[in-house]
Amino acid sequence: MTSSAAPAAPSVIPPALPVLAEVVRSGFVEGHHRGSLVVLAADGSVEWSLGDPAAPVFPRSSNKPMQAAAVLRAGLDLSGERLALAAASHSGEGFHLELVRTMLAEHGLTPADLQTPPDLPLDPVEAETYLAAGHVRERITMNCSGKHAAMLAVCAANGWDRASYLDPAHPLQQLVHQVVEEAAGEPVTAVGTDGCGAPLMAISLVGLARAFRTFVLAEPGTAERRVGDAMRAHPEYVAGTRRPDTWLMREVPGALSKMGAEAVQAVALADGRALAFKVDDGATRALGPVLARALRLLGIDAPVVARIGHAPLLGGGGEVGEIRAAF
Repeated sequence: MTSSAAPAAPSVIPPALPVLAEVVRSGFVEGHHRGSLVVLAADGSVEWSLGDPAAPVFPRSSNKPMQAAAVLRAGLDLSGERLALAAASHSGEGFHLELVRTMLAEHGLTPADLQTPPDLPLDPVEAETYLAAGHVRERITMNCSGKHAAMLAVCAANGWDRASYLDPAHPLQQLVHQVVEEAAGEPVTAVGTDGCGAPLMAISLVGLARAFRTFVLAEPGTAERRVGDAMRAHPEYVAGTRRPDTWLMREVPGALSKMGAEAVQAVALADGRALAFKVDDGATRALGPVLARALRLLGIDAPVVARIGHAPLLGGGGEVGEIRAAF
């Protein structure tokens, strides 16, 4: 008779999160996207929420404004389009890649110094054009290459080791950790590795919304305000010409917006109101409808909101349904 190890105890299953969006095809609800969402009032208090916005999440690229602020605090003199690109998940359009190359060259660096994984442009249209031209995946086309160029540049300026710039123990990443905690008003609860290889700090959705509010309301001249102002002045460098973050910052005066992978979104308005949410299953197709509904509940009725919220389902090449908010 042989013995075997006892099976591992099952993990504790948390209570089901509320449905943020539903998938409707031909009038039939065929799926749901659950998650958590929080809205802050102008004074920073929680106005309303859904799910568990106090639970820690990885904000993914929604952390990029804090990473860019850390680069400024470390002494790199960035402004305008360069600073917006340092906080970007760019689409890989020509003007993005040209500026990344320029930023690297200005500090004696080349695309070979980037430690981003080789990738295609994030924007599907750009990716098709890129492949049709005979190109292959490169480090510079990865959507985080602007952030990495800024990180490498500040290492070069300070004489910090460039080979280990993504190590959580590196002086730059320690400063990022500090900036995230200060902006969020809470401790980082976990450190992981983001898709681009950079350290990733977990905070709550409340903390994420609070951080974005900080970047809008901070005193002029501070690192946080400089990042927020650059992103809002040059939104096409933060995302791309066909991206909701760009549309929102361009068409709603004073709005600061940044999405993150795994369906995370954070927005702050000029008056200090802010929101953050995460779709639990990581389905980015639900981002637009959920964001549009939250903006409408905040009283934002600009035409761009309908554009952001439009998420059709196709059947046979035609529109046969939609993904729509469920709150």
